[in-house]
Amino acid sequence: MARKTETEDRYQPVAFDPKAYAAKKRKTDPAFREAYDVLDDEFAALASLLNARKDAGLTQADVAERMGVSQPVLARIESSLGSRKHSPSLATLRRYADACGKKLVIQMVPAKPRRKRAGELVAA
Repeated sequence: MARKTETEDRYQPVAFDPKAYAAKKRKTDPAFREAYDVLDDEFAALASLLNARKDAGLTQADVAERMGVSQPVLARIESSLGSRKHSPSLATLRRYADACGKKLVIQMVPAKPRRKRAGELVAA
């Protein structure tokens, strides 16, 4: 058996842009678009959490320590928003915001009409 060279043994990641992939898939796959749109508010909430942590220059471990929880618990809080499992309470979101030096603000905005079937619009 031939021996692999050093460059063959190295990890070579494949470039992947999830936003571009999702945008392209939404245009071409109606089932994907519907499933993605249903989760739109969860994706927005997750992005808000991650942006707050990034803006504060904090790691998950930093935020966890400030909240008085372990890093794995904080990871579950962040990941639960994208999975619709065990969504964090408002109290937890407030503690997360406070740990990042932010204030939790919740607002309602007009819904965008969404398509139900070919050409048919329904209220969101």
